[in-house]
Amino acid sequence: MKTPFLLATAALLALAACDSGPQNVQPIEGDQAGTAAGATAGAVNVSGPAIRAVGSSTVYPFTTAVAEAFKRQYPQAATPIVESTGTGGGIKLFCAGVGMQHPDLANASRRIKKSEVEDCAKNGVNQIVEVQVGIDGIVMAEATNGPALKLTPRDVFLALAATGPDGKPNTKRTWKDVNAALPALRIEVLGPPPTSGTRDAFNELVLEAGCNSFADLAALKKSNEEEYKTRCTKVREDGPFVEAGENDNLIVQKLVGNPNALGVFGYSYLEENLDKVRGVALDGVLPTYETIADFSYPAARPLYVYAKGEHARAKPALKAFLGEYAKESTWGANGYLKGRGLVAAPEDVRAKNAAAVENMTPLDKAGVK
Repeated sequence: MKTPFLLATAALLALAACDSGPQNVQPIEGDQAGTAAGATAGAVNVSGPAIRAVGSSTVYPFTTAVAEAFKRQYPQAATPIVESTGTGGGIKLFCAGVGMQHPDLANASRRIKKSEVEDCAKNGVNQIVEVQVGIDGIVMAEATNGPALKLTPRDVFLALAATGPDGKPNTKRTWKDVNAALPALRIEVLGPPPTSGTRDAFNELVLEAGCNSFADLAALKKSNEEEYKTRCTKVREDGPFVEAGENDNLIVQKLVGNPNALGVFGYSYLEENLDKVRGVALDGVLPTYETIADFSYPAARPLYVYAKGEHARAKPALKAFLGEYAKESTWGANGYLKGRGLVAAPEDVRAKNAAAVENMTPLDKAGVK
């Protein structure tokens, strides 16, 4: 019986021997031709099969922009393939193994979980390089002609949690039922599915924050964490919360058609659609570049890209691709990703992550929760 190490080694050798990317997937703009082994652009080796990235719909436009810039800089390289699968689905694909059939990168709108790192290890994926590429905000938005709601995490929790603070099924139907200061409009919130990193972050940064405003529920986190998660993050299935899929642009379109509804998505989609939608204030703070950058907006979160170190030898272009991501002209305060809605991480965070890219430093698994 082959050991996982031997299986992983065999898969990697097969990867190194191959000169074409995954099949039946359309690459982004640029040539679809692969690159002959040993091809370089200047002094940088960009040989090997096409780089393939999967994962977060929030990080997708940023990685797509980086892939386009990479292809312009290294036209000899095979065209990168970027797929939007959701954070959870993308990490699952990333962790499934080593070899040509498995992705090289996972885009994530939350940090990788300990259970996912363990799944990676079971399948021979041990050299996970973590890069925090910037900051995003979990935005609650409405159409520009909407009711201009101003909410708190407590309001959102009381509106969307499957059970109320008393443990009974939530029966609130209007925002006024939640908070007498709010209008008597029907609660309707369009959001991402459980496989989305945006949903994970919404649960943690908004729902749990609202849940923790009730002392007895906050105490559950220490006494019964499983019940705490259920009470604080399980959302209603009776209409007020609608799973709208991984396509955030579709949520924007639905908000335009229904001005009384709210949508949940990443800040970049708000930034791209300010002619159609506007942000809803949380705790009196509107989601803007500045409030997300300084974390005064309560639902700000880091964004990540994970690279598979085991693939770097067979795909030298992988390090060059990450190097493009880690340029100041890419992810800095004036980088081209700012135009796509990415909020730059602090300078010291960028420096630390740029060093991780340069050295392809594996993630410290001990610090992962």
